[in-house]
Amino acid sequence: MTPWKSLAVAAAGLTAGAVVVMRRSEARPDDPAAADRWLTVTINRAPGDIQPDKLPSPLGEYGDRIETRITPAPGDRGTGLAVRLKEARDVAGSLPARLAGQDERQELRRALREAKALLETGEIMRPDIPPTTHETPGGKLVGLLSRRAGGEGVL
Repeated sequence: MTPWKSLAVAAAGLTAGAVVVMRRSEARPDDPAAADRWLTVTINRAPGDIQPDKLPSPLGEYGDRIETRITPAPGDRGTGLAVRLKEARDVAGSLPARLAGQDERQELRRALREAKALLETGEIMRPDIPPTTHETPGGKLVGLLSRRAGGEGVL
């Protein structure tokens, strides 16, 4: 791919990303109750295998600052692990806090995903560093989006 095509693809991706962010901010205005929402993952383990007082280190480090709920997953397909912060700061849930990486729920989401990985496989998979032999505009865009998804869990 020529450098101009790569640049055009990167520009199109950035434009699409900006449109998505704008639509999401319009569709979901800052909700004061957002900090009270449960963050949930389905783990491929039996409900009896997961104990709230013996959670893997990413979640275990939160201690008494989080509430934990463990339930059988729908369709008998593992276990639902839900967590939420007991006391959230005032900035939690605001769009500027999320964009600046200051929403404490981002760290809780990351800890929940890492706990899921540890409970299912015993390790946390990380992408290869460096992912390619040379930086390209498209690779830089993917790297940017991957870093952003790390805190939110979604692009």
